[in-house]
This record gives sequence, C-alpha cells and structure tokens, in this order.
Amino acid sequence: MLILEDKIYFWFLAAIPVVIFIAILVATWKIKMQKKFAEAHLFPALAPDRSKIKPILKLIAFCLVIAFFSVALVNPKLGSKMETVKREGVDIVFALDVSKSMLAEDIAPNRIEKSKQIISQIVNNLKGDRIGIIGYAGSAFPQIPITTDYASAKTFLRAMNTDMVSSQGSATGDAIELAKGYYNDANVISRVLIIVGDGEDHGSEFQAAAQAAADEGIKIVTISVGTSKGGPIPIKNNRGKTYKKDQKGETVITRSSPETLNSIAEIGNGTYIDGTNTSSAIKNLEKFLQNLEKTEYESMQYANYQHQFQWFLGFGILFLILDSLLLNRKTKWLTQLNLFNEA
Repeated sequence: MLILEDKIYFWFLAAIPVVIFIAILVATWKIKMQKKFAEAHLFPALAPDRSKIKPILKLIAFCLVIAFFSVALVNPKLGSKMETVKREGVDIVFALDVSKSMLAEDIAPNRIEKSKQIISQIVNNLKGDRIGIIGYAGSAFPQIPITTDYASAKTFLRAMNTDMVSSQGSATGDAIELAKGYYNDANVISRVLIIVGDGEDHGSEFQAAAQAAADEGIKIVTISVGTSKGGPIPIKNNRGKTYKKDQKGETVITRSSPETLNSIAEIGNGTYIDGTNTSSAIKNLEKFLQNLEKTEYESMQYANYQHQFQWFLGFGILFLILDSLLLNRKTKWLTQLNLFNEA
C-alpha cells in the first residue's frame, strides 16, 4: 500500500508550467532581438557553436528536478504486507460545537479553532484507542465513524467549520443521541463521549440524552472553550468584518456556559475540563482516560512501511547536475556522432 505523507508539497509541481511559460517568453524575446541584429540565415555563421537542442534539454532537466524534489518532499511510503495488530484502548467519540457562537474571539484565535487544536493534540497523544467525530449546531451530523486512522480523522477535523450546518443553535442532546450509535462494538468495555464547545444550549433535552447515554455505560467528558465575559460574533462579508446584531440593532455577546457542560459531565459520570489552557486540559483528560478499563482488539494494517523519498531525491540531484553540465553550445564529440541532427 502506498502512503503519501505530506501531499501539500504536490503544489510545488505548479511551478513547472510557470517555468515553461517563462522559458517560452525568453526564447521568443531572443528570436526578436536576433532578427534585429542579423538575418536568420547568417546565425550559423555568426554563432557556429550554438546548439538548438540543448536549451530544450536543459528546460526538461530543470522541470524534472522540480518534479522529483516535490515527490521527495511528499515522502511516499510503501507497506509491504498486512499483519494483525493487537491494540488496547477505549472507544472515544468527539462532538464538536460548530455553531456561529464558536467564531467568538474571546479565546485566541477563536473558539472553534481552539477546540480543533485541543482535539488534534488529544488525538496525537492517543495510543490504541478508536476515535470518531461528530459535529453539531442546530442539529448533529456524523463527520467520521469509529476508526483507528488518526490521520484521516485529523483531516476531517481540519475541514470542520461553522458553515456546515444551516440551522443554528447548540443541539447538544442531538449530538449525544447520535454518538450512541457510534459505539457499535458490544465487546468494548469503556466508551467515552468528549463534548467540546462553549456550552450555549438552547434547549433542555440534553439532560435526558445524557442520562440515557450514562445508562448505556457511556461516560461523558465536557471541555469548555470561551470565557464568561464572552465576545461578539464576527461576520465576514464584502465590506470586511462586522458583528452579529439582535433585532434592536445591538451587538450580540456570546458567553461560555461552563455550568451547562459541568451538568452534562455530572449526569454522564464523566468529568468537566476547562479548555482555556490546552496543555492543562489534555493532562486532565489523560488522567481520566488512564483510569478506564481498556479493551483488547485486533485490527489489520499494513506493516513494514519503507520510505521511498531517497529515490526521488537521488534522481532530482542527478538531473540537477545534468542541468548544470549542459551548456548552450554544441559538444564536439557529440557533434561528430550527430545524435541530435546538428550540422
């Protein structure tokens, strides 16, 4: 199986058509300048050693240098075989609040980006646990099912934003109900739901949903982002950035509600964590997870991944050397062989 570790470096390949376009412009300009200097049939006499094919070969070599170096930076890896891996862990579902109130900047850079940072760092510290992700605002929606593929989970996490749900609000109860369907393995002993948001809930059904989840053995951890002082909700448009206003024309201030999140955690037999300090929040969560009973399960995965970047790096260096050795004048011994049909 092939894995491309850093696909973002493929963007460097966009430099190739730019280089070709610039080379064509330069060649066109040279031809115009030469025509002003002398007639075309006099060029062979004026510059007998000038090669027509080598500038093209240099351009091809330079484009290949860009291509091979770009792929080397992507760092392709090959998995040679499948093997069964035994893991020990718990099933964890993250429920991320994506309502508009999460755009408030009372916590840097804003609430939703802070939440994604917290979740991402939690995932980085996990070993053997399976994870899933849910988003919720006025309604809840699945983002990625239970998986051990942390890289894919973080990719989906980065794509989450406040425009994913048209109906606004914070349907925490719907998120809890949706999460219950994620735990589809009856053999898993410990199941954890981690709710990350500002706690602004516009309903009371979350209490019944949290109790129902607790009755099924799901422990609910809540992590609050935002401050009690709160902040306005920015709205970006063609005129720049404005702030959400109510019917009276006054700026809406959204405030974090840790009381709501604490209540959910108490009902769900979990724990409430203040997410203001990321490292402190992660340490508190790790302590909570360490006390949970782990489940041993097997999974198939590709093993013995071998890095392949060195091949592309080597070819890139080779063509770079070739590009530097190729001169625009004819090579005498090649001229004698007449490989390029040069008189």
